[in-house]
Amino acid sequence: MEETKFTPQTWPDRAEQATQEGKNKLVGIWIFICSDITLFASVFATYLSLRNKGPAGMEFSTQNLFELPLAFVMTMLLLTSSLTSVYAMYHMKNHNFKGVQLWMSITVLLGLGFLALEIYEFNHYVHIGFGYTQSAFSSAFFTLVGTHGLHVVIGLVWIVCLIVRNAKRGLNLYNAPKYYAASIFWHFIDVVWVFIFTVVYLMGVLG
Repeated sequence: MEETKFTPQTWPDRAEQATQEGKNKLVGIWIFICSDITLFASVFATYLSLRNKGPAGMEFSTQNLFELPLAFVMTMLLLTSSLTSVYAMYHMKNHNFKGVQLWMSITVLLGLGFLALEIYEFNHYVHIGFGYTQSAFSSAFFTLVGTHGLHVVIGLVWIVCLIVRNAKRGLNLYNAPKYYAASIFWHFIDVVWVFIFTVVYLMGVLG
């Protein structure tokens, strides 16, 4: 059967839920996010219990290690990327495929910027002797922030695959739920980072 051709006038208001398959995808992503919340709750609790814990005379602490300006720039990049993904969903609602692709691409670029700064931060810490196995504190820090970084990588790969795979297909009821699910996942990543910025960096430096 030939695929239905939509226009902005005939495009459903909630295209991501217009089919049963689309509804199933959204239920699936929310189930995944709920399970991921449990994972992050565990690593957050581990970090809080091991913060500043290490061998006697340990030279590193949250006060003299973390740099708030760098963490703030990373936060702004990720929060802005969340906004651009909202713009992408706005264009999806109006059946503007070029707008979806453009704003999703900008989201990817901002996410890459965040990831580059995180890699720089990790490399700097390792260079000054604050490696993963240096102490319980360092292990907890790298596990928490690294787990989030892995989620950023997964989100970026997911969005890039959507952009490339659907470049010639346009927007339809089959791929609309996929874009929407990727956007939800990206917002979740951003929310987790806000908690990391507050608990790890802000509270760590300011007490």
